[in-house]
Amino acid sequence: MDDLDALVLRTALDWQVAGLPVVLVTVARTWGSSPRPPGSLMAINGRGETAGSVSGGCIEDDLILSIRKGGAQAVCASGLPTVLRYGISADEAHRFGLPCGGTVELVLEPVSAHSRLDELLLACEQRRSTERVLDLHTGRVELREGRRDGVPRLDDQQLTTYLGPQGRLIVIGAGDLSRYLCQMALSLGFEVVVCDPREEYRASWQLNGVVVSREMPDDLVLRLRPDARTAVVALTHDPKLDDLALIDALQSKAFYVGAIGSRRNSEQRRERLRTHFDIAEPALRGLHGPAGLYIGSKTPAEIALSIMAEVVAVKNGIRLPSPMPMVAGKSLYENLGHRAPAATSSCNV
Repeated sequence: MDDLDALVLRTALDWQVAGLPVVLVTVARTWGSSPRPPGSLMAINGRGETAGSVSGGCIEDDLILSIRKGGAQAVCASGLPTVLRYGISADEAHRFGLPCGGTVELVLEPVSAHSRLDELLLACEQRRSTERVLDLHTGRVELREGRRDGVPRLDDQQLTTYLGPQGRLIVIGAGDLSRYLCQMALSLGFEVVVCDPREEYRASWQLNGVVVSREMPDDLVLRLRPDARTAVVALTHDPKLDDLALIDALQSKAFYVGAIGSRRNSEQRRERLRTHFDIAEPALRGLHGPAGLYIGSKTPAEIALSIMAEVVAVKNGIRLPSPMPMVAGKSLYENLGHRAPAATSSCNV
């Protein structure tokens, strides 16, 4: 499943190939409160159909109305990129549904061969971060290697934006918990890969949009080379599989590495990785185990929710609380009387 940026770009390219006039809209700058951050994308075709968004809806309605009345040239009269600003006055902010004091500056770009959307999408698919520079006077685009999360820059000459690979989740183990976790990850725009060399688990496991691998976990992690947009979660409860993935994942650029299990099992895992596999202490500190935020999870779906919430929090740079406190030598989960989970219904504490 594409993330939102890739979905907008792919839709715009499909419309262009089908012969429809298309305008790509980018949030270039904002002042005060705004519904969508800089870099947000929307595509509008000549029929007024849209993909993506740049506000809560009212700006979209205004652009759609203009295009339906006069075609794409109505918003890009010269056939070249146009800069529009919404919300300068209090009345205008109210009209377009912007928060009090909010101002949004948009760049509207008629999509053409100069836009190089096909090359940009290919770079995203190959997990290459790209800096895209749009010349406002010619409509020509330059693509070059760049960081993923740069802030857009707009001046009188050009608009510079940054795009890159979507988030990726590598899941070790094909079970009920994995299925719920993968469904959530797909809905959040992650590319998802499930690894399980056990035929009896893998045979009946299928989910549209998920790549399922029969490789050994260490082979898969080494092949995929987790980058800073990748999370790795081990869910088998089998050290022969989970540890293999963790050894290499902890020494990669993955932004999140986690494994399920009880507090005691998690400490035993850390000791194994430390003494038997010589994983350095700084790398071990990056291991989220038990994986997930404490939300009193009781079912595979709730456990998956807790894990995915932690993954997203780390991705977004949120500082997480310390591990679940212990009461009388037990975790709060254990004090609530929950039984230790089976391999197919694992807990996150």
